[in-house]
Amino acid sequence: MKKILLIEDDTALRENTAELLELSDYNVITAANGRLGIEQAFKEIPDIVVCDIMMPEIDGYGVLEALASNEKTTHIPFIFLTAKTEHKEIRKGMDMGADDYLTKPFDEGDLISAIESRLAKSAILSMRTNGASINLDVVEDEDTPRNLNQLKNYFCDEGTIANYKKGDTIYRAGDHSNNIFLLLKGVVKTHTMDDNVKELITGLYKADDFLGFTSFEDNLPYAESATAVEDVELVSLSKTYLKDILIKSKDVTLELMNLLSDNLTDIKQQLVRMAYSSVRKKTASTIIQFAEIMNKNTSAPLRISRNDLAATAGIATESLIRTLSEFKKNGIIEIEGRDIHIVDLERLKFIE
Repeated sequence: MKKILLIEDDTALRENTAELLELSDYNVITAANGRLGIEQAFKEIPDIVVCDIMMPEIDGYGVLEALASNEKTTHIPFIFLTAKTEHKEIRKGMDMGADDYLTKPFDEGDLISAIESRLAKSAILSMRTNGASINLDVVEDEDTPRNLNQLKNYFCDEGTIANYKKGDTIYRAGDHSNNIFLLLKGVVKTHTMDDNVKELITGLYKADDFLGFTSFEDNLPYAESATAVEDVELVSLSKTYLKDILIKSKDVTLELMNLLSDNLTDIKQQLVRMAYSSVRKKTASTIIQFAEIMNKNTSAPLRISRNDLAATAGIATESLIRTLSEFKKNGIIEIEGRDIHIVDLERLKFIE
């Protein structure tokens, strides 16, 4: 019987949840605050921890940090169960190494499903650590994604969904990169600062794009920041789980390598354009790029800040505004407030 440590300061919720888990054939240990939870974790070494965030003495983040820093408990799957739903809180917990995040009031089935999923993944990783590679292949044969579409479905099934408003930061340069993201809705920009503290947009990502790749071997920090250009919904998955999939599925690994190679080619082309193209060419190409990503066609009005357009094109905002005025005067685009409407796409494409 698997052992669950439930840390929750709300007495009624703690008792009701413990009863639910016991009826599902789990051995449940409870703690009323973070300090007691840490003591119980070190004493009992549970198979999984379900923990509230806002608690007296030591909060959930403190519990996670304490368990993650001790070699006896660092391997234990950790699920946050909390009323806090802001994306900053979700990102903080996941960046610290939490495996999942459920919000109150929660569905009983979702809690059981999350626990079963994390226990199964933990067992698989434990088998790998102990050298049980032969049985491991058999265990994951049916569940391991075989192509990128299945991998995206896996993200949605096993990952943590979060929503961000336009302008919200998803991650910052220097943050620990424990997760990979799949964008479900909206547009995200990645960006950095040059030596003159001028923003440079390094990439634009739309629905169905992966985001946030860094080394799988080292917990390197992000080299750039990611911000929502419009309202965004995305799902995050631990790099540990993704690495395990890539080890087992050569097809997924090859498809992902091709995808990342294409992304690298796009970045190189952007750098060449920024280095050698005229201001007019940079502006035209950037308008088309944003229009295709944000609207999926070039006939709909494009609402994007002039600063973002300039940062992507690699030119000064003042130069961009002057060029937009020129395009409008020549009948290539129309401008109404912040909206840009492409009138003559062919002329825009062939601007030099």
